Formats: sequence, C-alpha cells, structure tokens
Amino acid sequence: MSLSRIGGPESPPTALYHLRMEPRHARPMLGETRPILVVDDDPKIVRLVRAYLEREGYAVVEAGDGRAALAALERFDPALVVLDVLLPEMDGLAVARALRDRATTPVVMLSARGAPADRIAGLASGADDYMAKPFSPAELVLRVKRVLARAGVEPTTPRGRLGRDGLSVDLDRHEVSLDGRSVRVTAVEFRLLVALLEANGRVLSREQLLDAVYGREAELVLDRTIDVHVGRLRDRLGDRADAPRFVATVRGVGYRAAPGQTRPDLPRAG
Repeated sequence: MSLSRIGGPESPPTALYHLRMEPRHARPMLGETRPILVVDDDPKIVRLVRAYLEREGYAVVEAGDGRAALAALERFDPALVVLDVLLPEMDGLAVARALRDRATTPVVMLSARGAPADRIAGLASGADDYMAKPFSPAELVLRVKRVLARAGVEPTTPRGRLGRDGLSVDLDRHEVSLDGRSVRVTAVEFRLLVALLEANGRVLSREQLLDAVYGREAELVLDRTIDVHVGRLRDRLGDRADAPRFVATVRGVGYRAAPGQTRPDLPRAG
C-alpha cells in the first residue's frame, strides 16, 4: 500500500508498501495486513513513530487532526491507533470515545499531559495504554506489541530473512545464525547488522548508523560509539577488520557490508 496522510501538515514523500489498502467498503480480506494509524499534528513525532514501527514490519497510515483520524479509521480499518491527545479540530479524548462507539480497535494514547488525572482521563476515554511525552519510541513499540497481543491482533507482514556467505538474519524472530550455528547478539548489534545488510554494499556513515540503531536518541550518542558496536559485532561473528567477511571499514566515511551479494534467505519450512 502507499503511506497515506489525512489532514494536518503536509507529509513527506510517500513510501511504498507491497500491500495496497482500499477504503473500508473494500476491507482487507482475511490474512491481509491491517496498518497502524498514527495520529499527531507534529510531523516530527509522526516520522519518528512511523520509522520505529516500520522497522518492526508494521504498515503505517497517518492523520494530522481528530476529524481526519475518524476518516482514516473508516477508510483503513487499522489494527491499532497511536493517538495524540492535543489535536486540532477534535481532541484525542473525543476521538477515543467516538472510536469506542463504533469499534474495538486498540488505542495507545500519547500526551504532553502526564499527571495521574490525565492518565485516568485517557484510559477512561477508552485508551488501552497511555504514554506521556517526551517518550521513548522503542518503549512505544513494545507497548504497541503488548496491546496488540492482548487484543489478539497480529497486523504484521512476515519480513523473512537476510543472508549472505553463511550468515542468516531472521527479521521476524530477531535471530542470527552463522554457518548453521546460532549467534547471540544484542538488540543494538542486531539493528546495526540489519542496517548494513539492507544497504547491500552501500557505505553508511557513522551518523546514518546511529540513526538506524538509536533513532531519536542518536543525538545524545557519540559517533565513535558505532565503532565500539562494530567491534563487538565482529567479535561475535568471528570477523576481522583487516580481512572482513561481513563488515568492512571505509576509512574516513563509515562502514558497509563486505563485498558479496546480500540476498533474501530461503523461506522457513512450515
């Protein structure tokens, strides 16, 4: 499908998905992907949340105000809504109440108001979870997953694997294996490895890798931190900087996957 934004400030150029979403009169059939609707009038927050959700394989649609959110609900039938409270046209509390009148779609609410009374008001309006701003996007993704699991909803499209030269990275299970043996990596090292493999030989600067690994928090991390993570990842893979099999250094620029064709791995049996 195409990434869609309804209402609010103009969004960045659209990103393409493999799945085409149609209006609700042609709802997704059984087995098709339902997107997550992100509602916020701040484009920076929308881009941040979208980037983290897409990294986990979720399809995302956007709305920039309350009334546009209700229109998007009708059009896309989302699996979950990430909903800001302070919205133009119609605030998030009213949107949540209107949603509860017509559907059981889970809602994770975001708000600059973090007092206990505000949290209670949000949950009372029908939200399944409530996060105060500023928030950790990584924590938001975890809460989204938890709410979806609790609701018995699974909107993701399997992402498959990346593989090359005996290395296999399972994007759905977050597992890495080398020559058929499991390799234990941290979450940061996993995101670093995926970024390098998906770049398919292109050189990524330290800044680009920081963005891929840390997202919004990248501004708080020193560039050279990436060098430490690369060193640890090489150790786990038995890789060498002077004769790289997987991660090559491009002096003065950054890193890239070592020469070789990155390819989708064979699908899992069963």
